[in-house]
Amino acid sequence: MAEDLNSMYHVRGQVKWFDPVKGFGFVVSDEGGPDILLHVNVLRNFGQSSVADGAGIEVVTHRTERGVQAVEIVSITPPARDDSPVLTDFAHLDPEDIQSRPLEPARVKWFDKGKGFGFANVFGRSEDVFLHIEVLRQSGLADLQPGEALAMRVIDGKRGRMAAEVMAWELALGANRET
Repeated sequence: MAEDLNSMYHVRGQVKWFDPVKGFGFVVSDEGGPDILLHVNVLRNFGQSSVADGAGIEVVTHRTERGVQAVEIVSITPPARDDSPVLTDFAHLDPEDIQSRPLEPARVKWFDKGKGFGFANVFGRSEDVFLHIEVLRQSGLADLQPGEALAMRVIDGKRGRMAAEVMAWELALGANRET
């Protein structure tokens, strides 16, 4: 009996890997089965240009003649991490203090994944905000593109203003509507 190629399936799993330069990656379903292709356009429709390896993900899939592909992202959960601070700049901060800070709208000025950092500008403010790759990873992102819209919780660190949490702007809009 031939499987229906037009059927959509709701799948939960983890990002196996995603390469924003190549424009795709793969998801592994919690229930097993073949890897699921995740194309950058599907990720962009969700409001992100990257996703961290190991992130939890919920997708709607479609089986094609070439395999299983994600056609829509329902949710992304950052990879599991321990409770230790991501950077020494955060060691003195209470995680609840970070969460109580407002989400500020910003745009990526530049980000270099190889160097592990970059900068963004909060709308209406001229100073740069430091973005560290570990903060991106803990936020479920792997890379950022110049001009990308973000929401950030910003702290005054030892070396100036820095992002303590980052999320895609579209996700932040949804989060603010729920609270």
